[in-house]
Amino acid sequence: MTSAPRTRDADGPMFPFRTVVLGALLPSLVFAIGVGAMLPIIVPSAVGLGSSLAVAGVVAALLPVGQILADLPAGSLAARVGDRRAMILAGVVAAGAFAGAAAATSLVLLAVAVLATGAAAAVFNLARHSYLTEITPPLRRARVLSTLAGVHRIGQFLGPFAGAAVIHGGELGYAYLLGVGTALAATVTVALARDDTARSALPAAGTLRQRRAAGREARRAHAGPSMLEVLYAHRKVLSTLGVAVLLVGAVRGARQTVLPLWGEYLGLDPATTSLIFGLAGAVDMLLFYPAGKVMDRMGRLWIGVPSMLVMGAAMIALPFTHTVASMSVVAALMGLGNGMSSGILMTLGADVSPASGRARFLGAWRVLQDSGGALGPLVVSAGAALGSLAAGIWVTGLLGAGAAAALLRWVPRWSVHANRTTRRQAGLIT
Repeated sequence: MTSAPRTRDADGPMFPFRTVVLGALLPSLVFAIGVGAMLPIIVPSAVGLGSSLAVAGVVAALLPVGQILADLPAGSLAARVGDRRAMILAGVVAAGAFAGAAAATSLVLLAVAVLATGAAAAVFNLARHSYLTEITPPLRRARVLSTLAGVHRIGQFLGPFAGAAVIHGGELGYAYLLGVGTALAATVTVALARDDTARSALPAAGTLRQRRAAGREARRAHAGPSMLEVLYAHRKVLSTLGVAVLLVGAVRGARQTVLPLWGEYLGLDPATTSLIFGLAGAVDMLLFYPAGKVMDRMGRLWIGVPSMLVMGAAMIALPFTHTVASMSVVAALMGLGNGMSSGILMTLGADVSPASGRARFLGAWRVLQDSGGALGPLVVSAGAALGSLAAGIWVTGLLGAGAAAALLRWVPRWSVHANRTTRRQAGLIT
């Protein structure tokens, strides 16, 4: 029996454990709990301040809008001040935004606070992505980034329950105050986490002034080319593989919308729809580490393509469900596909990001990812507005097939980690 092919870094550590867990994973979990607690209460908060349901929906949409608007500036900020400092700054801004939402006495103030929260989340997410890309060995990268994605999902899953606990019998503002606490806790954790990688890059000797000067010089060197230079230099990958990123984001974004809308169409009780949605989320959270392990061992396509096909098939099947049981089965299938894809976009972004200008490149990458996430629900809503919710859902199912085809076409061109063949050709495995 032949032994499995060995990778070049198979015997090395997966990552600096303390740096990654305390510097990125734990803060991400805590930060996501605060955002998750905020999501369900934006609409009732806006209504309580006198808005209509339509306007309240717009206010809630400002959270992802803030993320999209801040993605490119987030890349520039992380490049200038460093990934960890950007995470700390984002945590402070998020705490202020949560506090502003809690104290908001007008719809405008609430809208500004929601927009600022989205922008802070964009900076935090971009910085942790860039940070882990920098310090994780490429052949262990998918497991780390899939774990990061899984931790984020767990946090957003727990957030609404934590928010419900603190506002039980009290004010909605208590959930925002919970966000203040989680944002500050995440910030403190990042600040206190030992960063061995950054410490090793600084000179061991010299006066404090000399070490600080060397650190400033290292950060200036790390900043690399401007955003326009990065966009121009990598226009081909962003305009080809970036299409796949947009489509994957659209399918994932639609998943958040189709289940509640179809439950409403069937006339299900909101509590029943919530349980079905929770079932999909539970299945989703079970798969992030196995998905990362498959991507590391077999290549990115072994997860990317099947996950999109499964999600596309679930989308197409959803309009054929007419009972709680059948809808639950399809929701679980949708959660399976989404869980399989955990970390795929962050991993691909890390694979193709340049060493010089990485944070700015990842900012552009996340614009595509987040724009796709906003596009998916719009496709479903457009179908409903035109008179056929089922047609809108079926279109998103076709987007799943398109995403799989785009990944199959472009990932091998741009990433040596597409599959075992591309790795062997690049000399990464024997």
